[in-house]
Amino acid sequence: MQLRHLELVDVRSYDRASLDLPVGATVMVGPNAQGKTNLLEAVQRVATGSSHRVAGDGPLVRMGEEVGLIRCELETDVGRRRRVEVEIGTGRRTRTRVDGQDVRRAAEAIGVLRAVLFAPEDLRIVRGDPGDRRRFLDELLSQRRPAFAAARADYDRALRQRNQLLKRSRHLSGSASKAAAVTIAAWTEQLVTLGSQLLAARIAAVRTLAGPVDRCYRDLADRPETVGVRYRSSAGQVVDELIEEAGEGPVPAVAPLARALASAYQEVAGEERSRGVTLVGPHRDDVELTIGALPAKGYASHGEAWSLALALKLATFDVLAEVGDRPVVLLDDVFAELDTTRRDRLSAACDRFDQVLVTAAVEADVPLAGHRIDVRLVDGVSRLEPRTRELPS
Repeated sequence: MQLRHLELVDVRSYDRASLDLPVGATVMVGPNAQGKTNLLEAVQRVATGSSHRVAGDGPLVRMGEEVGLIRCELETDVGRRRRVEVEIGTGRRTRTRVDGQDVRRAAEAIGVLRAVLFAPEDLRIVRGDPGDRRRFLDELLSQRRPAFAAARADYDRALRQRNQLLKRSRHLSGSASKAAAVTIAAWTEQLVTLGSQLLAARIAAVRTLAGPVDRCYRDLADRPETVGVRYRSSAGQVVDELIEEAGEGPVPAVAPLARALASAYQEVAGEERSRGVTLVGPHRDDVELTIGALPAKGYASHGEAWSLALALKLATFDVLAEVGDRPVVLLDDVFAELDTTRRDRLSAACDRFDQVLVTAAVEADVPLAGHRIDVRLVDGVSRLEPRTRELPS
Protein backbone atom coordinates (compact mmCIF):
# COMPACT_ATOMS: atom_id res chain seq x y z
CA MET A 1 0.00 0.00 0.00
CA GLN A 2 1.14 3.54 -0.71
CA LEU A 3 -0.07 6.74 0.90
CA ARG A 4 0.08 9.01 -2.13
CA HIS A 5 -1.23 12.26 -0.67
CA LEU A 6 -1.81 13.70 2.79
CA GLU A 7 -3.75 16.89 3.43
CA LEU A 8 -4.40 18.61 6.76
CA VAL A 9 -6.69 21.54 7.46
CA ASP A 10 -6.62 23.04 10.96
CA VAL A 11 -5.02 19.98 12.53
CA ARG A 12 -2.61 20.48 15.44
CA SER A 13 0.02 23.03 14.33
CA TYR A 14 -1.07 23.08 10.68
CA ASP A 15 -3.52 25.54 9.18
CA ARG A 16 -3.21 23.98 5.73
CA ALA A 17 -0.72 21.39 4.56
CA SER A 18 -0.63 19.33 1.40
CA LEU A 19 1.98 16.67 0.83
CA ASP A 20 2.61 14.22 -2.03
CA LEU A 21 4.45 11.14 -0.83
CA PRO A 22 6.59 8.80 -2.95
CA VAL A 23 7.34 5.13 -2.44
CA GLY A 24 10.35 4.23 -0.34
CA ALA A 25 11.56 6.32 2.60
CA THR A 26 10.53 9.90 3.35
CA VAL A 27 12.23 11.62 6.28
CA MET A 28 10.67 14.68 7.93
CA VAL A 29 13.53 16.69 9.44
CA GLY A 30 13.40 19.56 11.90
CA PRO A 31 14.09 20.57 15.51
CA ASN A 32 11.76 19.35 18.23
CA ALA A 33 8.28 20.92 18.57
CA GLN A 34 8.05 21.91 14.90
CA GLY A 35 5.13 19.63 13.98
CA LYS A 36 6.79 16.50 12.58
CA THR A 37 4.97 14.06 14.85
CA ASN A 38 1.65 15.76 14.06
CA LEU A 39 1.90 14.41 10.50
CA LEU A 40 2.35 10.82 11.61
CA GLU A 41 -0.37 11.22 14.24
CA ALA A 42 -2.81 12.30 11.53
CA VAL A 43 -2.01 9.25 9.42
CA GLN A 44 -2.37 7.00 12.46
CA ARG A 45 -5.73 8.59 13.32
CA VAL A 46 -7.08 7.74 9.87
CA ALA A 47 -5.66 4.22 9.91
CA THR A 48 -6.70 3.11 13.40
CA GLY A 49 -9.43 5.52 14.49
CA SER A 50 -7.39 6.96 17.36
CA SER A 51 -4.30 8.99 18.19
CA HIS A 52 -1.29 7.43 19.87
CA ARG A 53 -0.86 10.56 21.99
CA VAL A 54 -4.30 11.54 23.30
CA ALA A 55 -7.56 9.78 24.08
CA GLY A 56 -9.97 11.99 22.11
CA ASP A 57 -10.05 14.05 18.93
CA GLY A 58 -10.36 17.46 20.59
CA PRO A 59 -6.61 18.12 20.99
CA LEU A 60 -6.05 17.29 17.31
CA VAL A 61 -7.99 20.40 16.23
CA ARG A 62 -5.86 23.50 15.76
CA MET A 63 -6.06 25.94 18.67
CA GLY A 64 -8.84 28.45 18.13
CA GLU A 65 -10.65 26.36 15.50
CA GLU A 66 -13.70 24.14 15.88
CA VAL A 67 -13.18 21.64 13.07
CA GLY A 68 -10.15 19.94 11.53
CA LEU A 69 -9.85 17.78 8.43
CA ILE A 70 -7.48 14.94 7.60
CA ARG A 71 -7.58 13.67 4.01
CA CYS A 72 -5.58 10.68 2.79
CA GLU A 73 -5.36 9.43 -0.77
CA LEU A 74 -3.87 5.99 -1.16
CA GLU A 75 -3.26 3.18 -3.61
CA THR A 76 -3.77 -0.44 -2.63
CA ASP A 77 -1.43 -3.28 -3.51
CA VAL A 78 -3.63 -4.14 -6.51
CA GLY A 79 -3.61 -0.56 -7.79
CA ARG A 80 -7.00 0.64 -6.52
CA ARG A 81 -7.16 4.35 -5.68
CA ARG A 82 -8.99 5.17 -2.44
CA ARG A 83 -9.66 8.24 -0.33
CA VAL A 84 -10.43 8.59 3.38
CA GLU A 85 -11.51 11.87 4.97
CA VAL A 86 -11.91 12.36 8.70
CA GLU A 87 -13.55 15.55 9.93
CA ILE A 88 -12.84 16.02 13.62
CA GLY A 89 -14.16 18.64 15.99
CA THR A 90 -14.27 19.83 19.55
CA GLY A 91 -17.51 18.75 21.15
CA ARG A 92 -19.02 17.34 17.97
CA ARG A 93 -19.33 13.95 16.35
CA THR A 94 -16.58 12.88 13.96
CA ARG A 95 -17.61 12.65 10.32
CA THR A 96 -15.82 10.04 8.23
CA ARG A 97 -16.03 9.53 4.48
CA VAL A 98 -14.55 6.67 2.47
CA ASP A 99 -14.29 7.16 -1.29
CA GLY A 100 -16.62 10.14 -1.01
CA GLN A 101 -19.35 8.32 0.92
CA ASP A 102 -20.24 8.91 4.57
CA VAL A 103 -19.82 5.80 6.73
CA ARG A 104 -22.43 4.93 9.35
CA ARG A 105 -19.87 3.95 11.97
CA ALA A 106 -16.35 5.30 12.21
CA ALA A 107 -15.11 1.73 12.74
CA GLU A 108 -16.04 0.98 9.13
CA ALA A 109 -13.16 3.20 7.96
CA ILE A 110 -10.52 1.50 10.08
CA GLY A 111 -8.15 -0.56 7.98
CA VAL A 112 -8.85 1.18 4.66
CA LEU A 113 -5.49 2.86 5.17
CA ARG A 114 -3.13 0.43 6.86
CA ALA A 115 -0.29 1.77 8.95
CA VAL A 116 2.15 0.57 11.60
CA LEU A 117 3.41 3.34 13.87
CA PHE A 118 6.33 3.15 16.28
CA ALA A 119 6.78 6.10 18.63
CA PRO A 120 8.53 6.64 21.98
CA GLU A 121 5.13 6.25 23.67
CA ASP A 122 5.13 2.60 22.58
CA LEU A 123 7.53 1.76 25.37
CA ARG A 124 4.32 1.57 27.40
CA ILE A 125 3.48 -1.69 25.64
CA VAL A 126 6.43 -3.25 27.46
CA ARG A 127 6.57 -1.21 30.66
CA GLY A 128 3.03 0.05 31.07
CA ASP A 129 -0.25 -1.30 32.38
CA PRO A 130 -2.25 -4.18 30.83
CA GLY A 131 -4.45 -1.60 29.12
CA ASP A 132 -1.49 -0.49 26.99
CA ARG A 133 -0.92 -4.04 25.78
CA ARG A 134 -4.62 -4.61 25.15
CA ARG A 135 -4.74 -1.41 23.11
CA PHE A 136 -1.78 -2.54 21.01
CA LEU A 137 -3.43 -5.88 20.30
CA ASP A 138 -6.83 -4.38 19.51
CA GLU A 139 -5.37 -1.83 17.08
CA LEU A 140 -3.64 -4.66 15.25
CA LEU A 141 -6.83 -6.72 15.08
CA SER A 142 -8.95 -3.75 13.99
CA GLN A 143 -6.73 -3.23 10.95
CA ARG A 144 -6.37 -6.93 10.19
CA ARG A 145 -10.10 -7.67 10.51
CA PRO A 146 -12.17 -4.45 10.45
CA ALA A 147 -15.19 -6.29 11.93
CA PHE A 148 -13.17 -6.61 15.14
CA ALA A 149 -13.37 -2.85 15.73
CA ALA A 150 -17.16 -2.96 15.54
CA ALA A 151 -17.32 -5.97 17.88
CA ARG A 152 -15.03 -4.22 20.36
CA ALA A 153 -17.19 -1.10 20.25
CA ASP A 154 -20.30 -3.21 20.93
CA TYR A 155 -18.53 -4.92 23.83
CA ASP A 156 -17.51 -1.58 25.33
CA ARG A 157 -21.08 -0.28 25.14
CA ALA A 158 -22.45 -3.42 26.82
CA LEU A 159 -19.75 -3.17 29.49
CA ARG A 160 -20.64 0.45 30.27
CA GLN A 161 -24.32 -0.44 30.61
CA ARG A 162 -23.56 -3.38 32.89
CA ASN A 163 -21.20 -1.38 35.08
CA GLN A 164 -23.74 1.42 35.47
CA LEU A 165 -26.41 -1.08 36.50
CA LEU A 166 -24.07 -2.90 38.90
CA LYS A 167 -23.21 0.40 40.55
CA ARG A 168 -26.87 1.43 40.94
CA SER A 169 -27.98 -2.01 42.12
CA ARG A 170 -25.85 -1.77 45.26
CA HIS A 171 -28.42 0.64 46.69
CA LEU A 172 -31.53 -1.28 45.64
CA SER A 173 -33.58 -3.79 47.60
CA GLY A 174 -36.69 -5.92 47.23
CA SER A 175 -38.39 -6.05 43.83
CA ALA A 176 -36.14 -3.32 42.42
CA SER A 177 -33.07 -5.40 43.26
CA LYS A 178 -34.59 -8.48 41.62
CA ALA A 179 -35.45 -6.52 38.48
CA ALA A 180 -31.89 -5.18 38.33
CA ALA A 181 -30.53 -8.72 38.65
CA VAL A 182 -32.55 -9.83 35.61
CA THR A 183 -31.22 -6.93 33.54
CA ILE A 184 -27.66 -7.55 34.73
CA ALA A 185 -28.03 -11.18 33.60
CA ALA A 186 -29.08 -9.97 30.14
CA TRP A 187 -26.03 -7.74 29.88
CA THR A 188 -23.87 -10.62 31.12
CA GLU A 189 -25.10 -12.73 28.20
CA GLN A 190 -24.08 -9.93 25.84
CA LEU A 191 -20.61 -9.77 27.38
CA VAL A 192 -20.21 -13.54 27.15
CA THR A 193 -21.22 -13.57 23.47
CA LEU A 194 -19.10 -10.59 22.44
CA GLY A 195 -16.27 -11.26 24.88
CA SER A 196 -15.68 -14.82 23.69
CA GLN A 197 -15.39 -13.53 20.12
CA LEU A 198 -12.86 -10.89 21.15
CA LEU A 199 -10.99 -13.44 23.22
CA ALA A 200 -10.69 -15.90 20.34
CA ALA A 201 -9.47 -13.16 18.00
CA ARG A 202 -6.89 -11.92 20.51
CA ILE A 203 -5.55 -15.41 21.17
CA ALA A 204 -5.21 -15.93 17.41
CA ALA A 205 -3.32 -12.63 17.09
CA VAL A 206 -0.95 -13.49 19.93
CA ARG A 207 -0.19 -16.87 18.39
CA THR A 208 0.48 -15.23 15.04
CA LEU A 209 2.66 -12.54 16.60
CA ALA A 210 4.83 -14.79 18.77
CA GLY A 211 7.18 -16.08 16.09
CA PRO A 212 7.74 -12.77 14.24
CA VAL A 213 8.28 -10.88 17.52
CA ASP A 214 10.95 -13.34 18.64
CA ARG A 215 12.65 -13.18 15.25
CA CYS A 216 12.50 -9.37 14.99
CA TYR A 217 13.83 -8.91 18.53
CA ARG A 218 16.85 -11.11 17.91
CA ASP A 219 17.53 -9.37 14.60
CA LEU A 220 17.42 -5.94 16.25
CA ALA A 221 19.14 -6.68 19.55
CA ASP A 222 21.54 -9.37 18.35
CA ARG A 223 20.84 -11.31 21.54
CA PRO A 224 20.27 -15.06 22.00
CA GLU A 225 17.38 -14.84 24.52
CA THR A 226 14.00 -16.10 23.37
CA VAL A 227 11.13 -13.63 23.53
CA GLY A 228 7.76 -14.96 24.69
CA VAL A 229 4.30 -13.53 23.97
CA ARG A 230 1.38 -15.14 25.84
CA TYR A 231 -2.23 -14.17 26.43
CA ARG A 232 -3.44 -14.07 30.04
CA SER A 233 -7.19 -14.11 30.66
CA SER A 234 -8.93 -12.56 33.67
CA ALA A 235 -11.35 -15.51 33.50
CA GLY A 236 -8.66 -17.56 35.17
CA GLN A 237 -7.23 -21.01 34.83
CA VAL A 238 -10.00 -22.48 32.68
CA VAL A 239 -9.30 -20.15 29.77
CA ASP A 240 -5.54 -20.42 30.24
CA GLU A 241 -5.88 -24.20 30.02
CA LEU A 242 -7.91 -23.90 26.81
CA ILE A 243 -5.12 -21.78 25.35
CA GLU A 244 -2.45 -24.23 26.45
CA GLU A 245 -4.40 -27.24 25.16
CA ALA A 246 -4.46 -25.69 21.69
CA GLY A 247 -0.66 -25.91 21.64
CA GLU A 248 0.73 -24.61 18.39
CA GLY A 249 -2.37 -25.67 16.51
CA PRO A 250 -5.78 -24.06 16.03
CA VAL A 251 -7.04 -21.41 18.38
CA PRO A 252 -9.72 -22.60 20.85
CA ALA A 253 -13.22 -22.44 19.42
CA VAL A 254 -15.53 -19.64 20.57
CA ALA A 255 -18.04 -21.97 22.30
CA PRO A 256 -15.63 -23.33 24.98
CA LEU A 257 -14.39 -19.80 25.61
CA ALA A 258 -17.98 -18.59 26.05
CA ARG A 259 -18.68 -21.35 28.57
CA ALA A 260 -15.52 -20.47 30.48
CA LEU A 261 -16.47 -16.78 30.59
CA ALA A 262 -20.02 -17.58 31.72
CA SER A 263 -18.64 -19.76 34.52
CA ALA A 264 -16.23 -17.02 35.58
CA TYR A 265 -19.06 -14.47 35.79
CA GLN A 266 -21.01 -16.84 38.05
CA GLU A 267 -18.04 -17.20 40.38
CA VAL A 268 -17.59 -13.45 40.85
CA ALA A 269 -21.26 -12.42 40.74
CA GLY A 270 -21.47 -11.62 44.44
CA GLU A 271 -18.25 -9.62 44.47
CA GLU A 272 -19.33 -7.68 41.37
CA ARG A 273 -22.62 -6.70 43.02
CA SER A 274 -20.87 -5.52 46.16
CA ARG A 275 -18.16 -3.59 44.29
CA GLY A 276 -20.36 -2.32 41.47
CA VAL A 277 -18.02 -3.20 38.63
CA THR A 278 -17.44 -5.97 36.07
CA LEU A 279 -14.44 -7.99 37.20
CA VAL A 280 -14.05 -10.52 34.37
CA GLY A 281 -13.67 -10.21 30.62
CA PRO A 282 -11.39 -9.04 27.79
CA HIS A 283 -11.28 -5.55 29.31
CA ARG A 284 -9.20 -6.97 32.20
CA ASP A 285 -6.93 -9.35 30.28
CA ASP A 286 -3.20 -8.95 29.68
CA VAL A 287 -0.45 -9.98 27.28
CA GLU A 288 2.59 -11.44 29.01
CA LEU A 289 5.94 -10.47 27.46
CA THR A 290 9.11 -12.26 28.51
CA ILE A 291 12.78 -12.05 27.56
CA GLY A 292 14.45 -15.30 28.38
CA ALA A 293 12.99 -16.54 31.66
CA LEU A 294 12.07 -13.08 33.01
CA PRO A 295 9.05 -10.85 32.48
CA ALA A 296 9.96 -7.87 30.34
CA LYS A 297 8.03 -5.48 32.57
CA GLY A 298 10.23 -4.64 35.51
CA TYR A 299 13.29 -6.56 34.31
CA ALA A 300 14.11 -5.39 30.79
CA SER A 301 16.85 -2.78 30.45
CA HIS A 302 16.15 0.42 28.52
CA GLY A 303 17.75 -1.01 25.38
CA GLU A 304 15.92 -4.32 25.73
CA ALA A 305 12.59 -2.56 26.25
CA TRP A 306 13.13 -0.40 23.17
CA SER A 307 14.13 -3.41 21.09
CA LEU A 308 11.12 -5.43 22.25
CA ALA A 309 8.64 -2.60 21.69
CA LEU A 310 10.06 -2.03 18.22
CA ALA A 311 10.03 -5.78 17.51
CA LEU A 312 6.33 -5.90 18.42
CA LYS A 313 5.59 -3.17 15.89
CA LEU A 314 7.75 -4.67 13.15
CA ALA A 315 6.02 -8.00 13.72
CA THR A 316 2.70 -6.19 13.36
CA PHE A 317 3.71 -5.39 9.78
CA ASP A 318 4.15 -9.11 9.06
CA VAL A 319 0.82 -10.04 10.67
CA LEU A 320 -1.07 -7.38 8.72
CA ALA A 321 0.65 -8.20 5.44
CA GLU A 322 -0.54 -11.81 5.72
CA VAL A 323 -4.12 -10.64 5.19
CA GLY A 324 -4.68 -7.72 2.82
CA ASP A 325 -2.48 -4.79 1.85
CA ARG A 326 1.03 -4.26 3.13
CA PRO A 327 0.90 -1.33 5.59
CA VAL A 328 2.73 1.97 5.53
CA VAL A 329 5.39 2.12 8.27
CA LEU A 330 5.63 5.23 10.48
CA LEU A 331 8.72 5.75 12.63
CA ASP A 332 8.53 8.71 15.00
CA ASP A 333 11.93 9.87 16.26
CA VAL A 334 13.08 6.27 16.62
CA PHE A 335 16.63 6.29 15.29
CA ALA A 336 17.83 8.87 17.83
CA GLU A 337 17.06 6.42 20.66
CA LEU A 338 19.10 3.55 19.18
CA ASP A 339 22.79 2.80 19.27
CA THR A 340 24.71 2.42 15.99
CA THR A 341 24.18 -1.33 15.75
CA ARG A 342 20.41 -1.12 16.28
CA ARG A 343 20.17 1.82 13.86
CA ASP A 344 21.84 -0.20 11.14
CA ARG A 345 19.65 -3.22 11.86
CA LEU A 346 16.46 -1.13 11.77
CA SER A 347 17.62 0.47 8.55
CA ALA A 348 18.11 -2.99 7.03
CA ALA A 349 14.61 -3.99 8.20
CA CYS A 350 13.16 -0.93 6.45
CA ASP A 351 14.42 -2.20 3.09
CA ARG A 352 11.54 -4.69 2.95
CA PHE A 353 8.83 -2.05 3.49
CA ASP A 354 7.16 -0.41 0.52
CA GLN A 355 6.79 2.98 2.16
CA VAL A 356 8.33 4.37 5.34
CA LEU A 357 7.67 7.80 6.86
CA VAL A 358 10.28 8.87 9.43
CA THR A 359 10.66 11.88 11.69
CA ALA A 360 14.04 13.04 13.00
CA ALA A 361 15.44 16.07 14.77
CA VAL A 362 18.93 15.28 13.47
CA GLU A 363 19.12 14.09 9.89
CA ALA A 364 22.39 12.25 10.44
CA ASP A 365 20.63 9.91 12.87
CA VAL A 366 18.68 8.31 10.00
CA PRO A 367 20.79 6.01 7.79
CA LEU A 368 18.08 5.74 5.11
CA ALA A 369 18.22 6.89 1.52
CA GLY A 370 15.16 8.66 0.19
CA HIS A 371 13.29 11.95 0.15
CA ARG A 372 13.68 14.66 2.77
CA ILE A 373 11.12 17.22 3.93
CA ASP A 374 12.10 20.09 6.20
CA VAL A 375 9.52 20.99 8.86
CA ARG A 376 9.61 24.44 10.45
CA LEU A 377 7.33 26.32 12.83
CA VAL A 378 6.78 29.85 11.53
CA ASP A 379 4.64 32.25 13.59
CA GLY A 380 3.01 29.32 15.34
CA VAL A 381 2.17 27.43 12.14
CA SER A 382 4.04 24.40 10.80
CA ARG A 383 5.39 24.66 7.26
CA LEU A 384 6.60 21.84 5.01
CA GLU A 385 9.48 22.35 2.58
CA PRO A 386 10.12 19.27 0.42
CA ARG A 387 13.61 19.13 -0.95
CA THR A 388 13.93 18.86 -4.70
CA ARG A 389 16.67 16.21 -4.69
CA GLU A 390 16.62 12.74 -3.25
CA LEU A 391 19.40 11.63 -0.93
CA PRO A 392 21.54 9.03 -2.75
CA SER A 393 21.75 5.48 -1.46
